[in-house]
Amino acid sequence: MIKGMIMTVAVAWAALCPAQKNDWAGLGLYAGSNKEVKALPAADRRVVFFGNSITHAWNGADPDFFKTHKYIPRGFSGQTSYQFLVRLRPDVIELGPEYVVLGAPINDIAENTYPYDEDATVGNYSLMVDMLQCAKIKPILTSVLPTDTIPWRKNFPRVTAKVASLNKRLKALAKKKHCLYVDYTKALSAPDGSFVREYNKDDVHPTLAGYKVMEDVIQKSLVKLLK
Repeated sequence: MIKGMIMTVAVAWAALCPAQKNDWAGLGLYAGSNKEVKALPAADRRVVFFGNSITHAWNGADPDFFKTHKYIPRGFSGQTSYQFLVRLRPDVIELGPEYVVLGAPINDIAENTYPYDEDATVGNYSLMVDMLQCAKIKPILTSVLPTDTIPWRKNFPRVTAKVASLNKRLKALAKKKHCLYVDYTKALSAPDGSFVREYNKDDVHPTLAGYKVMEDVIQKSLVKLLK
């Protein structure tokens, strides 16, 4: 059932993006590493962190966080929820974890692949949750960080309202699907609601200090779950 769902999505998006059909979803990045992870004992692959550049750079900024807790990083820079759908099976489901921490879709708002459609983005996350739950994997949805501007979209208006609206929808989705929602926003925000300066590089990507704050937040949930 899961493979059928993924193949339908993959074929659809490949058809829409013929110029990127060779590896539009980035399936090659972790192909070798996934083979190694599958060979690990189940206790060493209980949690996968899945997302975009924020997840990818997290492992680079603080690799000890992942090594110490035996978390598997599966971030891919620049990706949107449309690409996540295609990558979810090989980079998460086939690894057989107990939990997956789903990174938030800031790149959807940034229109990295398509014009932003909040309903479509939430629909993509709903489908990912369904696929994971069908595979007996527990999804953890996380908030978009307190982003106000998109540095690679100089002409974009401020996205604060879009971020707040999407976070509200993701939180509601988690409640509806009976899964955990982890909100980084309060811990990373200044009194005026902006991303704390020392915690971010460009209003989107965290600094090491920002990642440390995120680690404190997510660990409060993971420690309880992994007992």
